[in-house]
Amino acid sequence: MTTAETEHASLGLAEIRDLKRTVYALREELERSRSDTGEAVRQAISGANAEIAQMKSTIAVLRDELKEWPIRRDEAVTLAKTAKLDEIRQLMATSAALREALETARAAEETATRRAITAAQDEIAQLRATAVTLREALEQANLSHQDALAALRAQDQAEIAQLRAMVQALHDQLQATPAKLGK
Repeated sequence: MTTAETEHASLGLAEIRDLKRTVYALREELERSRSDTGEAVRQAISGANAEIAQMKSTIAVLRDELKEWPIRRDEAVTLAKTAKLDEIRQLMATSAALREALETARAAEETATRRAITAAQDEIAQLRATAVTLREALEQANLSHQDALAALRAQDQAEIAQLRAMVQALHDQLQATPAKLGK
């Protein structure tokens, strides 16, 4: 082995050693890189699994809420219907009470009107009877007055006739007296 060969072999060995070191360094870096990549993949998978679990939980909660929504909606509709039915019942009861009060007031008004009409008719009948009685009394008074006037006229006529007869008799006496006086 010659020096050139030894040198060449030494260079070849040094190159092989350098290559081995490079291979070793690359292997270590590759393993670190694989380890880092594996860790990154594990962390990514872990993060993805955590996110998937969170999304599954959210989906489950939303699914439960979605399942409960028709029940809640139906309960709300039932409550609203119940409230409206209660309000309708109250309004119907109020309406019935007002109708009854109105009918009672009408009946009372009709009764009062009938009583007033009956009282007015009774008063009219009494006034008519009073008018008839007064008319009869007036006619009777007129008749009595006319009879009294007729009696007074007759008495006056009789007195006048008596006075005329007396005047005539006195006149006749007077006329006869001068003749007697003159004798």
